[in-house]
Amino acid sequence: MNEPVRHPLPVVQLLLAAAIWGFAFVAQRAGMEHVGPFTFNGIRFLLGAAAIVPFLRVRRRVVAVSIAEPLGRVAWGVALAGLVLFVSATLQQTGVVYTTAGKAGFVTGLYVVIVPLIGLLRRQKVGLAVWCGVGFALGGLYLLTITGRFGVDLGDGLVLASAFGWAIHVHIVGWLAERARPLVVAAVQFAICGTLSLAIALVVETIVIERLMQAAVPILYAGLLSTGVAYTLQVIAQRRVSPARAGIVFSLEGAFAVLGGWALLGETMTGRMLVGCALMLIGMIVSQIRFTRTACRLS
Repeated sequence: MNEPVRHPLPVVQLLLAAAIWGFAFVAQRAGMEHVGPFTFNGIRFLLGAAAIVPFLRVRRRVVAVSIAEPLGRVAWGVALAGLVLFVSATLQQTGVVYTTAGKAGFVTGLYVVIVPLIGLLRRQKVGLAVWCGVGFALGGLYLLTITGRFGVDLGDGLVLASAFGWAIHVHIVGWLAERARPLVVAAVQFAICGTLSLAIALVVETIVIERLMQAAVPILYAGLLSTGVAYTLQVIAQRRVSPARAGIVFSLEGAFAVLGGWALLGETMTGRMLVGCALMLIGMIVSQIRFTRTACRLS
């Protein structure tokens, strides 16, 4: 498992997942023009859960039983994963209203650096490369988000908060992956997140069928492709690709977000912002480098 890649297909699968996630920021911004964040996320994650169900091995058992049985004692962990996913998705979905798709993509990508930092709290070893990556990433974040009045825009702050949520979520899912079937964990946590979002939407937002139809394409993209297909590609590909190498590919999510915002939404970025993006990308990549006594290599 996670042996060196001898065939390009797994890397292509990871790259496709990163592209889907990057362009999803465009879909999120477009969808928010018609529906509220809780409505968007509610339908999106319920669709994502439904998209994963056909991939589960039911083997003569009803779907409900095949989902519930493998969870057992880790059901509380899956519930926590769903709750953290709900908070993170809400922060991100609200944040993209006040910032560009490109900036949201790069700021969200900081979770690649935040994950090992949280690992310190779990007594995991963090090497020199990670600290170098943090330095580059923070410098890039400053150039990208700090305005002339030395303030962080609301959208950038919300998306940055969501990045910490995604990092926590990665640790929770990593723990669950050793104890339950990954696709089962995904389907259940998506269902929890979608149900919570839709429940709040019914209270604080006005759901209009006409507006849902106008947002149908962005919702379908975010639900079926970004949530369902991309996660499935990740699970399949990471059977043959190490987490570090996968992280490097996923760091390109921000680049695809910038490309999508420019090509589909007409967003522009200043030279200062582009330099900030470049530094963040370098930070994400450097954080994956492992220094040894004889060489510096990706691991």
